[in-house]
Amino acid sequence: MEDRLDAADAASAADAARLAARANRAVLVIAVAQLLGTSLWFSANGAMRDLQIAWQLNASGIGWLTNAVQAGFIVGTLLSATTGLADRVSASKVFAVCGVLGATLNALFALCSSGLASAIVFRFGVGVALAGIYPLGMKLLVSWDPRRAAQTLALLVAMLTLGTASVHAIRALFSTVLWQTVVLASSLLAVIGALLVFSLGEGPHARRAGKRRAGLSAGVGQVLRISEFRAAALGYFGHMWELYAFWTLTPLLVQRAFAGSAQTAASSVALWSFLIIAIGAIGCLLGGRLSKSIGSARTAALALAISGTLCAIYPLSSALGTAGQIALLLVWGISVIADSPQFSALSVKACPADKIGGALTLQNSFGFFLSACSILWSTSAYHALDARVAWLLLPGPIIGLIAMRPLLRKRPLW
Repeated sequence: MEDRLDAADAASAADAARLAARANRAVLVIAVAQLLGTSLWFSANGAMRDLQIAWQLNASGIGWLTNAVQAGFIVGTLLSATTGLADRVSASKVFAVCGVLGATLNALFALCSSGLASAIVFRFGVGVALAGIYPLGMKLLVSWDPRRAAQTLALLVAMLTLGTASVHAIRALFSTVLWQTVVLASSLLAVIGALLVFSLGEGPHARRAGKRRAGLSAGVGQVLRISEFRAAALGYFGHMWELYAFWTLTPLLVQRAFAGSAQTAASSVALWSFLIIAIGAIGCLLGGRLSKSIGSARTAALALAISGTLCAIYPLSSALGTAGQIALLLVWGISVIADSPQFSALSVKACPADKIGGALTLQNSFGFFLSACSILWSTSAYHALDARVAWLLLPGPIIGLIAMRPLLRKRPLW
């Protein structure tokens, strides 16, 4: 009898080990696909110097190109939430379809745009497609490994960060190629990411809402009644006011740091822009590890406090010279994104399993609306304010820290 029990225990342990190994492989596949898919996000910014010359764009024009993607993302997330797509349809299929759609529209931006107006139309479409990649990628991760959401979401956002930075790396490595080639390369990466997720499918913990669902207002009301979700969402909104505006301004701030230096070539600006954005992936991973010991709320607050401090002091950094300004931008790049996966993890923990997709989609939607506002304001004011534009981003971290105080008074949720 004991032998049979021991054999059953061994078989159960072996099954658990196989499931864990399968979940780990799935998490890695989704993270890589996220990296490849989100290369679409800033593909226009990777060609910024070329577009400034070809279309006579200033900082405000670059801001409009970025905001077209943000606006499309907002529309896409609202459509997903109002139709129930985020919780009723296979997340892997939505991700794959949107990856191919986004790659196609991004390619059309490269091949068919004749100026800013036509480019904005294509970039808006890319943003709509990204609404099926980023939030659904988070839901996919939770469906494979819900118990380690803080750590796996940290990996996912790290890949988003690298994907965002990747076009700057392509531009730095291939500085002599046409800007259209840089953009088309990101389309190819997105298609590969779509195929990876389509072949993977959904995880064993996936839950979908029923065919009959409450209206949007009822769904919003349900999640907003959860105090932990409100606090996490408000903290996330403060973070979003700062994040994408900083990433949009990064090439301009790098150009400014190298002003008067011999290293002002497009390849140098692209390389340092890549490093400043990409180093945020390290911040995400460090934040994921730190959350194991102090919790997601305290980890997010620490990152938000550091990035907020840099918003305040960066305009005073001119006396530090090129090296000092680049060093501050690198630290800013680490901290500005490290809190993002922790806010998402807090929201996942606070919401019922069948509301996670819709809750994250709605949270993303309003967060990206705020990011569009801050991008428009900061890029429009850049030439007047110069480095002092960083002060326009400071309200985000301050308000975010105030909003998430209830979470800091509680025991760690993770």
